[in-house]
Amino acid sequence: MRHAQGVNSRLVSLSAVLTGAKSTLTAIALSSGIINILALTGSFFMLQVYDRVIPSKSMPTLVGLVIVAGVLYVFHGILEVIRGRLLTRLGWLADRRMSGPIFDATMRLPLKAKLEGDGLQTLRDLDQVRAFMSGMGPAAFFDLPWMPIYVGISFLFHPWIGVFALASAVLLSLLAIIADLRAKEPVAAVSRKAAERTAISQTIRQNIEVLWAMGFYERLAARWYRTNDAYLAEQVSASDRSSGLSSVSKVMRMIAQSGMLALGAVLVLQQETTGGIMIASSILLSRSLAPVELAIAHWKGFVGARQSWARLKRLASLPPEDAPAVSLPAPSKTLTVRGVSIFAPGDQTPIVHDASFALRAGDGLGIIGPSASGKSTLLRALVGIWSPVRGDVRLDGATLDQWPLAERGRHIGFLPQSVSLFDGTIAENIARFDPQASSEAVLKAAEAAGVHELIVQMPDGYDTQIGDQGMFLSSGQRQRIGLARALYGDPFLVVLDEPNSNLDSDGEVALTAAIADVRSRGGIVIIVAHRPNALLAVDKVMAMGNGRIQAFGPKDEVLQQVTRQAAPPGQRPVRLIASQDEPQ
Repeated sequence: MRHAQGVNSRLVSLSAVLTGAKSTLTAIALSSGIINILALTGSFFMLQVYDRVIPSKSMPTLVGLVIVAGVLYVFHGILEVIRGRLLTRLGWLADRRMSGPIFDATMRLPLKAKLEGDGLQTLRDLDQVRAFMSGMGPAAFFDLPWMPIYVGISFLFHPWIGVFALASAVLLSLLAIIADLRAKEPVAAVSRKAAERTAISQTIRQNIEVLWAMGFYERLAARWYRTNDAYLAEQVSASDRSSGLSSVSKVMRMIAQSGMLALGAVLVLQQETTGGIMIASSILLSRSLAPVELAIAHWKGFVGARQSWARLKRLASLPPEDAPAVSLPAPSKTLTVRGVSIFAPGDQTPIVHDASFALRAGDGLGIIGPSASGKSTLLRALVGIWSPVRGDVRLDGATLDQWPLAERGRHIGFLPQSVSLFDGTIAENIARFDPQASSEAVLKAAEAAGVHELIVQMPDGYDTQIGDQGMFLSSGQRQRIGLARALYGDPFLVVLDEPNSNLDSDGEVALTAAIADVRSRGGIVIIVAHRPNALLAVDKVMAMGNGRIQAFGPKDEVLQQVTRQAAPPGQRPVRLIASQDEPQ
């Protein structure tokens, strides 16, 4: 029995991250409490100096107060360092617990929904949340509950001192609310423009050869410049609002502190309080307003982190994808497609309508048809990339989702129309980056694809680094290595989308041999082709048009049928695929 939890089901408990960090939060709260108690040191030191040391002119008392205050300040500093490190650990812990599920969900999201931008906003959101949690912004929120205590102590000094402190705290709190209201939209706009800028830059980088060769690089670059200007404008707007309110809060705190001194002086002149209380209350007011001022200074980051957290929670609301509890045996008999209709993620228009067919072990199927007839879309459903909205795809009677992803992948070989290779060695790419891959399995796949001789002639053979997207290889080399990857591990179902589009004659011979080899060992091969040589080793053909299966059956019968249907009355039949003797 296999008990595994799906990626999204782990994400549902996203809000429990802070609960899981209860011990860290408790330590931060405890250290914050002690820090705020020690913050009273300055006020009471001044109170004792003015009301006890100066009237008594006692040097020993002053020395004793200085020693006590110095020790308390040292402990205060140590606790501030400890709290800063605890906040850093809190951000690290949140990232560690969230990054795996969020990364998995982000990478799989394009298979479920239509994305805007570069699709990596959720990873940036995670960085935003971690950066805020690791900074001093949260410290302000741990200090805010102590503000009423400071105000209460001010009332103990004198009722009017308490009223002044309360009014100052309320006024700064209103500024914090205004900061929240004014920061929401600018911060959201900055996030949107940043995503647009990143998406354009990635598009330019990925297509630089085409842009440079055909001379429209500067036009795309101009689009990036415009987007970057808009991003900078939004950034400046958000910073102006945030820094403006931060400056106002600092000025108001200084005004309040001076006002407290003036009020204290009036009370001293009226002999209602002492000079020590006057100085102490000013220092105490400054400390009581510091958390609000700190919160306003970090409010932009707080709003950004809150918006990022909301987006992460929406990601967490995706339906769970729990892995099956029972491990099925490897498929070895049939592929059955029943009434399959397929939509692109996030779209409501079907691309493939009610497709049904069945294949047995040893069958080879070639799929033909005009462009945009649904061929590649059907292949995506056959290998589990897109899930049908109706109908199902079954191997040996079991739907694809009855296998865990990694286990299902061992039974499927897929070569997409645009071959994607990854930064690493040729051997790693063929072995699908399996750390336990054996040399024998890699060599067997390469020989089955007829690419072994090509690989060993390279400078480092199978250890040759191919670069991102296989940039150091030709299109034909990438396609042949992609074919070897599809054949790695002798998968039961091998699906190839135009595998000979970049092959020379030797490559096409190797492809035909590879298809025949899969069939001879009892596998199933499905191939989309526009060139005839790719169909030499298949025994069945499917013709598609307008998203529907037009014909399916033995190769010769279907080719004759669709050729007759394609011929206008009184004209020579039109071939759907060129003959082997005609130029491609």
